Amino acid sequence: QVQLVESGGGKVRAGDSLRLSCVVSGRAVSEFVMGWFRRAPGKEREIVATQGTYTYYDDSVKGRFTISTDDAKNTVYLQMNSLKPEDTAVYHCAAASSGWDTASWGQGTQVTVSS
Repeated sequence: QVQLVESGGGKVRAGDSLRLSCVVSGRAVSEFVMGWFRRAPGKEREIVATQGTYTYYDDSVKGRFTISTDDAKNTVYLQMNSLKPEDTAVYHCAAASSGWDTASWGQGTQVTVSS
């Protein structure tokens, strides 16, 4: 069974940076398409970035966020630069082998950006 544990969230000011980590256990991260999602208060979950054969970024984070994977550490990262208040959300990582509906999810880490 795959388990994902996120860390690295916190409270920062606009313009600051954070790096989120997601440690995967149970299977190799290279077996999955890995993704970062977020859910802001009162909003639906939205995709932030994914990495598999291709790398995808939502337009709202393109140029500011970078997803990367360290196979040796079985960890996926989300480097977030130039943070904005609208980036405030709970960030979850996910590991998918056959679509996001059946993906394994972490518990989430809170990111709060003040203006």
